[in-house]
Amino acid sequence: MDPTQKLILASGSPRRVDLLMQAGIEPARLMPMDLDETPKKAEHPRSLARRLSTEKARAAHDAVKGDFYWDGAYILAADTVVAVGRRILPKAEFIEEASSCLHLLSGRGHWVFTGVCLITPDGAVRHKVVETKVRFKRLSTAEIEAYLASGQWRGKAGAYAVQGLAGCFVQKLVGSYTNVVGLPLFETTQLLAGEGFDVQAAWAEG
Repeated sequence: MDPTQKLILASGSPRRVDLLMQAGIEPARLMPMDLDETPKKAEHPRSLARRLSTEKARAAHDAVKGDFYWDGAYILAADTVVAVGRRILPKAEFIEEASSCLHLLSGRGHWVFTGVCLITPDGAVRHKVVETKVRFKRLSTAEIEAYLASGQWRGKAGAYAVQGLAGCFVQKLVGSYTNVVGLPLFETTQLLAGEGFDVQAAWAEG
């Protein structure tokens, strides 16, 4: 990898790191930003995803401002929002929240929005919001209870991780799968490449 190319990922999500590594991009630094993610009154899910990803990127940018080592770094942030209609589902931390989400998602379609924000070395801010339509099969009480017992819902938007056991629940998916995991790879790599980041720099290394 080109040592002069530095990418700061304003996230601590192992899923986002794995997706970037899948694309041959190794973040030089992880900077999870602890922000208030409460939606504003009547805020649309798409708008929330865009706002939070931008706020995370700007917070990371401000945190390294003036640090010579990180001068010239690209800063990437993302935020994923799961919604049924305009109803935004929480990033479940309690089993009651997770149970409520799974019952709501059972047998119906929902939207997954991921906002991606890139701040370039010259300070330009680029945005993208990607949406995917997902439909769950009708979940039995036993399936919901077993999934809750797995703990894979914890901290996940909509109380599920599609790359885990909940992949069994997906009846139909229209759009980007990696978007549902947490970072739409096509759109993210296009954003980076469009701003001069050499996405293929490490591909020859395997």
